[in-house]
Amino acid sequence: MKIAISSDHGGNNLRREVMSLLDELNISYEDFGPQNSDSVDYPDFAKPVADGVASGKFDRGILICGTGIGMSIAANKVKGIRCALVHDVFSAKATRCHNDSNILAMGERVIGPGLACEIVKAWLGTEFEGGRHTRRIEKITELEG
Repeated sequence: MKIAISSDHGGNNLRREVMSLLDELNISYEDFGPQNSDSVDYPDFAKPVADGVASGKFDRGILICGTGIGMSIAANKVKGIRCALVHDVFSAKATRCHNDSNILAMGERVIGPGLACEIVKAWLGTEFEGGRHTRRIEKITELEG
């Protein structure tokens, strides 16, 4: 599995924590920054992750900003992306099982690093159930035009 990961300035610290977790789990990733705490525009950092996942270069993506809201909105503008904003383990599992989410968004100002790492582990370790959910994913894809 190969992960694309990025944040804005509001998610830098949590992004580094998640990258440490990915290192511990021996999961390959590419960091799209930013590399300092200067204020940046989150769409600029969501786009390369969303494009990379949509193209198949990466299996999944992780985006982090202050709340996760801006990153999730930006990522979901890219065709083929199903980015889920998650702040609890149950939702992390559900969005993989039922929605086949391919990008996870979280907010550094909303959750701490311990919970974020548990969410990432649950999200990465949960497979899409298929079945009746496949029909629903197909309908979401139709909305993209």
